[in-house]
Amino acid sequence: MGLYPEIEPYDQGMLDVGDGNLVYWETCGNPQGKPAVMLHGGPGSGCTPGQRRFCDPAAYRIVLLDQRGCGRSTPHASAYDTDMSVNTTDHLLADLELLRHHLGIERWLVWGASWGSVLALRYTQTRPGVVSELVLTGVATGSNAEVTLLTHGLGRIFPQDFARLLAELPEDTDRTGNLAAVCNRLLESPDPAVRERAARAWTDWETATIPAPPRSVARYEDPAFRMGFARTVTHYFGNDHFLGPGNDEGVVLRDAPLLRGVPGTLVQGSLDLGNLLGIAWRLHHAWPDSELIVVDEAGHDFGAPGVVDALVAAMDRYARREDTRTRQEAGRR
Repeated sequence: MGLYPEIEPYDQGMLDVGDGNLVYWETCGNPQGKPAVMLHGGPGSGCTPGQRRFCDPAAYRIVLLDQRGCGRSTPHASAYDTDMSVNTTDHLLADLELLRHHLGIERWLVWGASWGSVLALRYTQTRPGVVSELVLTGVATGSNAEVTLLTHGLGRIFPQDFARLLAELPEDTDRTGNLAAVCNRLLESPDPAVRERAARAWTDWETATIPAPPRSVARYEDPAFRMGFARTVTHYFGNDHFLGPGNDEGVVLRDAPLLRGVPGTLVQGSLDLGNLLGIAWRLHHAWPDSELIVVDEAGHDFGAPGVVDALVAAMDRYARREDTRTRQEAGRR
């Protein structure tokens, strides 16, 4: 099956979302098609042209954006004076609503990868009625247990790489605590050399524990991307993903009943190390309207062949699904 051919945006812009932030957005495909918004990972990765290709351009009005602080959005998190206090989950959710209204969209399918799946799930839970379907891959829910897994847990599997990460932390660091929060404090240091060492240490750790294609690893050689990405990821990981109290086991999983009535597809690589907590399986069983597709021999990579095929098939299927709620609302008007 594979991806659809490369396409270019027919419209794009910078949306003023407040707090001095401008969010880059673009639309591709069919202006009269079914709206679908593609949420990138990270947090802080930015959207890519490849994400346009999961949707049939004849069937979908495809919306992409760079979330606050990354990609072409301004100010960029790599700049030391960028205020990260106005970059939280609630801010990103509000930005999505501003963009939806700006584009005149009533309801849209939401596609999310990795962190994008956390954002997509929370958006659906907190904005009832605006999401027609969900398509998620590299599924995460942003719980503190997942943050612990991605540091201490994987440290047992990759001890040499974990030792290198720990070696970059201050000697008085609590090695049993939230290591992302420790790295984030270093990334907020007024000393550029301290910030750069911390950014390199964090991205080296990500590279070691999340096997990725060369194109993804190469982006860490861009100093601005490396700094912005590391600063944003640790900002979220170190602050409970800004999901509020009760996030040890997961606010998103706790609120899974709020997803009732929204059809969804979860596409998960069998070798994705996030599976060690069974997050995708637990979410699927708490959300009766979802389907779980496990792809053998694939990890945390939405570009893997089997994962691509499953994602494209889901998008094709939802393109043909009639959104009865939108039809009913149009009839009432």
